[in-house]
Amino acid sequence: MTIRSLALLALAAGAASAALAAGGGGGGGGGGGGGMTTLSAQQPADPQYTAAVKAIGDEHFADAIPLLEAYTSKEPGAKDADAENWLGFAYRHTGNFDAAFLHYDRALAIDPKHRGAHEYMGEAYLLLNNLPQAEEHLAVLDKLCWLPCSEYSTLKGKVAAYKTAHASTAVGSSN
Repeated sequence: MTIRSLALLALAAGAASAALAAGGGGGGGGGGGGGMTTLSAQQPADPQYTAAVKAIGDEHFADAIPLLEAYTSKEPGAKDADAENWLGFAYRHTGNFDAAFLHYDRALAIDPKHRGAHEYMGEAYLLLNNLPQAEEHLAVLDKLCWLPCSEYSTLKGKVAAYKTAHASTAVGSSN
């Protein structure tokens, strides 16, 4: 292995460690293709937030919503992109896409580079058969993830699966 390869490997490992330590409220959590995000030392140990993330991990999405709504209605939750992203995720899983998009938008207003919000928003657009919008979020993730990241990989896989599923439907309906 060359020195350059070793340096890139060390850099990638450091970036992955930093990403895991920072949490992120997404990027695979709750069906996105990785593990659930856990609280880090940087995030407050707010009992509502903690209980909401646990409820989402247990797939009790409706239970998480009032906890996250209460948390985001006060400081510091009002400026917590992760909490807004989780709220969008929970609303999406209860079928309330309007509320989901509202909270994904809030997460991105707080942090325009929030990879989890881009991934989950792209997934929501796929559920609504809006491939162009999903691909826009995939393109943003492609720019944000200069090294492969789980959010990009997960959304890319779901876009590909969507295209495959809809290509066979389109072929079948044209006969």
